[in-house]
Amino acid sequence: MNNNKIYLKSIPVLAVLLVLVLSAPLQAARVKDLATVEGVRTNQLVGYGLVVGLNGTGDKSSARFTTQTVLNMLERLGVFLDQSKISVKNVAAVIVTADLEPFARAGSKLDVLVSSIGDATSLSGGTLLMAPLRGADGQVYAVAQGPLLVGGFQVTGQTGSTAAKNHPTVGRIPQGATVERELEYTINDLGQIMITLDKGDFTTAQRMVEAINDNLGGKYAIALDHSTIQLHVPPTYLGDVVGLMAKVEGTPVDPDAVAKVVVDERNGTIVMGANVRIATCAVAHGSLSIQVRESLEVSQPLPFSEGETTVVPETDIRIAETDNNLILLETGVTLGSVVDALNAIGATPRDLIAILQSLKAAGALQARLEII
Repeated sequence: MNNNKIYLKSIPVLAVLLVLVLSAPLQAARVKDLATVEGVRTNQLVGYGLVVGLNGTGDKSSARFTTQTVLNMLERLGVFLDQSKISVKNVAAVIVTADLEPFARAGSKLDVLVSSIGDATSLSGGTLLMAPLRGADGQVYAVAQGPLLVGGFQVTGQTGSTAAKNHPTVGRIPQGATVERELEYTINDLGQIMITLDKGDFTTAQRMVEAINDNLGGKYAIALDHSTIQLHVPPTYLGDVVGLMAKVEGTPVDPDAVAKVVVDERNGTIVMGANVRIATCAVAHGSLSIQVRESLEVSQPLPFSEGETTVVPETDIRIAETDNNLILLETGVTLGSVVDALNAIGATPRDLIAILQSLKAAGALQARLEII
């Protein structure tokens, strides 16, 4: 009686995704897609609070900070209790975060993210009590409160087994915070604007300067470095910087980019830019595969012996290495030709990672190789 099991192991082990960026030349983008305006940004807010109304899924008694917070809240409400007599299984201590949008005014609403910091098992059905949200300067800029929306759940049976979906200890409150303090920043009073490129590049910066000046009909923009552009407000737009930026941010620009190959070896992802070129070289690559076969054999004792019938496992290992031809890659070939040539030698995407690293070491890859 045989019970055969076959396990196949191959190198490379993981399936790999090869992403090819073949847009050449790059399509024109808008200034607003490539850069940001100095001072026009979000500010992070953070606060501490309590979520109440949980159905026995709150923090346990070991979370002393939750108990202490409940006591402090009750004392402010005129209720005085002994800490040892408080059970907080329906209450959870949370950290509340939000992003304060630029030019947000008092009374504006913000979305709030609520995350448990104790040992609560779920925030589902809970309500956040009034929680002040502070900025990096320690000032209170908003106050959050309201019922939570939790996109997950967790249930526990009497035997202790649990079933969960998503993260039940994190919830959101849409429009759950009200802005109480405004940031003092008036853009219409500015005489010059600083524009910062998301990705610094001298060619892109110069093209953006030329495009903005052509759009405004004068030399108002100048590049200070590869990522910063100084824009002087034209006389016709003094006091109307909003109208100026509405015109500037829609200006089309042809961005430039360096030839780069990005490799994520952990999950086998390769991203190759359109400007990747290689010098003349020859490439050969062989894939190694390992096949492991395990079987169970029955060992019978000799007649009239005192032995017992036993099951003996047997393992058969086979290793095979494929032979591939040497492929010649010509100088200056395009990305598509590189991929076609590598596919011709039977290279899988996982093999491409090793090949690209070898091409870079040999000086044949005319691109930056970045491993993340």
